[in-house]
Amino acid sequence: MKASVLALLIALVAGGCAALSTEKDETVGWSAQRLYGEAKDEMYSRNWEKAIKYLEKLEARYPYGRFAQQAQLDVAYAYWKSGERASAVAAADRFIKLYPNHSNVDYAWYLKGLVNFNENQGIFAVFDNPDMTERDPKGSYSAFEAFKEVVTRFPESKYAEDAAARMRFLVNSLAQNEVHVARYYMKRGAYVAAANRAQYAVQNYPNAPAIEEAVFIMVKAYDALGMEDLRNAADRVMRKNFPESKYLNPKGYKRDVPWWKLWDPDW
Repeated sequence: MKASVLALLIALVAGGCAALSTEKDETVGWSAQRLYGEAKDEMYSRNWEKAIKYLEKLEARYPYGRFAQQAQLDVAYAYWKSGERASAVAAADRFIKLYPNHSNVDYAWYLKGLVNFNENQGIFAVFDNPDMTERDPKGSYSAFEAFKEVVTRFPESKYAEDAAARMRFLVNSLAQNEVHVARYYMKRGAYVAAANRAQYAVQNYPNAPAIEEAVFIMVKAYDALGMEDLRNAADRVMRKNFPESKYLNPKGYKRDVPWWKLWDPDW
């Protein structure tokens, strides 16, 4: 009896395995060209999951040739559009590593920048994490470096102009982030930390609009620390570079009182 049951179980398992192994794959026998064509059709239809499936089959079956190379770029894009950003970056990085001299490697860098650029740019991002001091700027740094590759290595690329514009946006964003953190420290009396973050912004993003406030914070922080030489140096920078700054003319301004003494620490 036991032998009969065991034989039946073996037969069922074998039958199941046979069914799995014979499961129909619609792409069996497709050429690289057809796989790529079908994948592009799915991309045009915004069916990213199916497009990724075809592109990955193409790479696996036909790892050499122009279709496989293009498939690696397209799968990176499809991953990005489907919301799988980590996979998109990995695919772009793989293409860059394998084909550093490819005619479309500029696009791979640009796409990598786009993926990271949009990481925290969603419409609800500010509601998910309204405090800029708690946001991880890693994505912005990565995007900046990727766009920088496009601009510096491929100045004639059709993506260079947009990459440069996004770099300017990122510079302003990163500078503002540093200033926001410096302001946060000032409000809590952490003057050394505030001065350091403001100084970092000035040194690394000298042309960003947020630098005006960064210098102001340096003046206030050094004054609070009793570091007169550094405070006076920052004051000279403020007066020379931002002569019309609102920080130089606070309400209740009196000529016999230094301007940095008149600002409320909770500005």
